[in-house]
Amino acid sequence: MLESVMKAWWDSSHMAGGNAAYVEEVYEAYLDDPQSVSDEWRTIFDRLPKVEGVELEAKHSDIRQQFREQAKLGPMGRVSAAGATGAATDDRQVKVLQLINAYRFRGHQNANLDPLGLWKQDRVRDLELAHHELSESDFDTVFNVGSYKVGKDSMPLGELFKSLNQTYCGSVGAEYMHITDTEQKRWIQQRFESVQAKPEFDRDAKINILKGLIAADGMEKYLGSKFPGAKRFSLEGGDALIPMLKNLISHAGEKGAKEVVVGMAHRGRLNVLVNVLGKNPSVLFDEFSGKHDESLGSGDVKYHMGYSSDYATPGGNVHLALAFNPSHLEIVNPVVMGSVRARMDRRGCEDGSTVLPITIHGDSAIAGQGVVQETFNMSQTRAFQTGGTVRIVINNQVGFTTSKLDDTRSTPYCTDIAKMVQAPIFHVNADDPEAVVFVTKLALDYRNTFKRDVVIDLVCYRRHGHNEADEPSATQPLMYKKVKKHPVPRQIYADQLTAEGTIDKHEVEKLVSDYRSALDHGACVVDEWRPMTEHSVDWSPYLGHDWNTPYKGEIGLDKLKELGDRICTIPEGFELNSRVAKLYKDRRAMIDGERKLDWGMAETLAYATIVDDGSRIRMTGQDSGRGTFFHRHAVLHNQADAETYMPLQNIREGQGPMEIYDSVLSEEAVVAFEYGYSTAEPDCLTIWEAQFGDFTNGAQVVIDQFLSSGEQKWGRLCGLTMLLPHGYEGQGPEHSSARLERFLQMSADHNWQVCVPSTPAQVFNMLRRQMLRPMRRPLIVMSPKSLLRHAQATSSLEELAEGQFHNVIAEIDDLDPKKVKRVVMCSGKVYYDLLDQRRKNEQDDVAIIRIEQLYPFPHDEIAEVLEPYKHVTDFVWCQEEPQNQGAWYCSQHHFYAAIPDGAKLTYTGRPASASPAVGYVSVHNIQQKALVEDALATK
Repeated sequence: MLESVMKAWWDSSHMAGGNAAYVEEVYEAYLDDPQSVSDEWRTIFDRLPKVEGVELEAKHSDIRQQFREQAKLGPMGRVSAAGATGAATDDRQVKVLQLINAYRFRGHQNANLDPLGLWKQDRVRDLELAHHELSESDFDTVFNVGSYKVGKDSMPLGELFKSLNQTYCGSVGAEYMHITDTEQKRWIQQRFESVQAKPEFDRDAKINILKGLIAADGMEKYLGSKFPGAKRFSLEGGDALIPMLKNLISHAGEKGAKEVVVGMAHRGRLNVLVNVLGKNPSVLFDEFSGKHDESLGSGDVKYHMGYSSDYATPGGNVHLALAFNPSHLEIVNPVVMGSVRARMDRRGCEDGSTVLPITIHGDSAIAGQGVVQETFNMSQTRAFQTGGTVRIVINNQVGFTTSKLDDTRSTPYCTDIAKMVQAPIFHVNADDPEAVVFVTKLALDYRNTFKRDVVIDLVCYRRHGHNEADEPSATQPLMYKKVKKHPVPRQIYADQLTAEGTIDKHEVEKLVSDYRSALDHGACVVDEWRPMTEHSVDWSPYLGHDWNTPYKGEIGLDKLKELGDRICTIPEGFELNSRVAKLYKDRRAMIDGERKLDWGMAETLAYATIVDDGSRIRMTGQDSGRGTFFHRHAVLHNQADAETYMPLQNIREGQGPMEIYDSVLSEEAVVAFEYGYSTAEPDCLTIWEAQFGDFTNGAQVVIDQFLSSGEQKWGRLCGLTMLLPHGYEGQGPEHSSARLERFLQMSADHNWQVCVPSTPAQVFNMLRRQMLRPMRRPLIVMSPKSLLRHAQATSSLEELAEGQFHNVIAEIDDLDPKKVKRVVMCSGKVYYDLLDQRRKNEQDDVAIIRIEQLYPFPHDEIAEVLEPYKHVTDFVWCQEEPQNQGAWYCSQHHFYAAIPDGAKLTYTGRPASASPAVGYVSVHNIQQKALVEDALATK
């Protein structure tokens, strides 16, 4: 027992000499309370030799000496190589172990990472022999190397010192000692130290690396000469990205991956499209010449476009997808993660072993864009985990034109943000392509083993300006003096291979010439490219449909009652919260016909019908399980043991999957994730629910650049549903408006639907329509707050069973149309305020029409509803929002088109305001009363 414990202790990096202070702190805690430390530490301390006459407490000097004695004996109680040389050597043995640990912690700070040699590295005393009271005079002394994974227990200090510098201060700088999991650190040490960070490559592997560099360089030079001055965001200087990606994909396929999804911004994108994904160069050249695919709506610039293909690997073909993305840098990363999660779910893969996400970042962007932190934070959560992402940074040491470190970030490395999730970070010199390939495979194996994110910092340079029209010397004069004299990576590696006899110069010249000829022919230049067969989803059923495509939405009453019974069935012994128990008792009464259905029941029934049909539902949001306003309670919590139960997951055997997650406290990354999910999975009702509708402010970039325009720019369909609580209840500026006006302003080209349902039956049929209609476009819902429990906002089972969402709802009271002098049009909660006041007034001369879908505007339906009021000349649009917000400014052209010729249209609502709503309930009530009275006041 003691032997195994001491071996574990010795192998643990926490016990290395550099952690002596930490060991003392743990021991002090043990002295105070033995139960306060872990079982492993308690066992070690319990078995330490006792100081005579002392049962528990001991002098720290005595304890330190006992640790030194253990170091002398070695992990199994045997005399170490240094053990026979006396007390002085014993002290040096401890110092040697401290030296090893120092290199593991700080070796990266002295690594040879910058191809240009411009980095001014601070002196790291921990890596100097003298700091550990060692010197070159000790080089011939043999010491035990502890857990240093070089295949031998002991080494002369000189050999060890050389090995440490080669391993930790060569072309790779490894940061991993911040990881608290000992198994992960040992795994990295084994893989890293066993080959001293420099494995051997056979001739074929080296030639393939060279081919990748030739392709990267050749592509850029070809574009530069053929289209001088055109923006291409050249990869030059970071050429190693091409062999890196090719090896990464090949290795992933060998390890069982079936799909790889890549997200990247501009730098090197065209090169990746042609040299990795296999896009025909001739197609790219046509894009540079101004030709375009006229079927693609507005289109987009060439360095935003995505692409898909299959790629041959030793493990079979892998499907590659490069995500479309806008200029907003890092925002594509959560989109990629969402797409990967959808593919995992479709394949029934829970650990990410069959689908790999790769995100490629800029050095300034990864440090500067907050969405990066959000995606790191999501990476291990239930709702958003993908089994780890391989994150690559093209670190050209320049942020646009800002190269001063203290201007672009506040951390030593641009990758320090990754430490928040304890991701290992491998910095690598891009001019050493073999080191690049080594860390690439190491990174993927780490990700596959531990299902966590890993970062590769590809330290390179930018041969041109931010784009090819810039003059970089204006802001980085010293750097670009170096760049102009620096040989390209292809030349450096080719010279290395010719010097070592792997290839001769004529063979190199032929490889360069062959690649140039391939570009001239315009055909695919990627040997591994294959026609697509691996993609596992078919979008063709959703193409070519318009809003009026018929679908079968009706559902039988018996079926509704059956499903209602199942979603109201709670396991025996499951103790509900008293308020939740009452809610479920009321739902049971609704199914039995004793009460009308409220919003929560109708919504839940809609979900039940969808999963009963076999489709998937995925809902995320910060309070989605219960609903922000305590109305949904789709996820039940046992008050006795906190276990959860979801009735919607227990509809029937073989039903569609039902997932509801309370998400991380993020809007931008979460909405981007759900967008990515919905673009990869059409047979899923994908829903994001805002805690309050105005929280979409935090996700505006996703709405602007993906959701509203993705189909127009890239031809990407997406069925994401957004539930945005909206309504003026006197809750102040930040909890009233979902900014309806923004969505309406962006409404064009039939890009999405904007709906404001006002009854439970409407939300039931709206959600079903979104799934049943063979069309996948976003659905933006201004969902209610107070209407969730409004006495009049109820529906019958028969209204649900009807199966139709009404874009416009006519007057419901039995008014004589001939007596009507004014028609009020409105949407949402204000309808019930108007209805209540009109009934109190006993008015019969004002008709109230609800427009439930504001975009696409239902011209035909509203014409039919307004037909009885052709004689009316007084029409009003009434809204709760200020005049410059809501639907008035963006939709009034539709309202004017709807009313009879010669009729007058006026506005009633709050006056224009810079703030969405007032902050005082008393003022809110005065405004609300005034706008209702104004709307109903006939002349």
